[in-house]
Amino acid sequence: MRLLIAAVGKLKQGPERQLWTHYLGRAEALGRNLGLSPLSSVELPESRAQAESIRRSAEAEALLTKLPKDFAVVCLDPKGKAYSSEAFSKALAVWRDDARAPGVAFALGGPDGIGEAVLERAEISLSLGPMTLPHGLARIVLAEQLYRAMTILAGHPYHRA
Repeated sequence: MRLLIAAVGKLKQGPERQLWTHYLGRAEALGRNLGLSPLSSVELPESRAQAESIRRSAEAEALLTKLPKDFAVVCLDPKGKAYSSEAFSKALAVWRDDARAPGVAFALGGPDGIGEAVLERAEISLSLGPMTLPHGLARIVLAEQLYRAMTILAGHPYHRA
């Protein structure tokens, strides 16, 4: 099963970009043995519209163009459901094993959040917790949790809950 992370905003060079690349690489390598690859990502520019609602809508439309029509969509949204790492790994395994879709796309909005059009397309809205995170850091946390989910599925000792 293919995985895609589509995110509004570009990570700058430096520690954030390094962590992002680190966890994506680890998840991609481990995912090959678990039927969870390839793992790809796409960054979209933030809208420059003046009004927040227009920015969110424009970014949602841009995100939708990058989400394969046959993929299941999971959007990151603070109002979404929070999963434990174990529950997230089980959900990932179910998506893989059900074979209802050839892949799962994770959609992350920009600093103003995710637009309604993406929320409507999503099968699941996922919350990383009640605290507000910068959207770049949220992307890193998602990549780490994908890697962690894969280590749980592989029985790897990385996850020590």
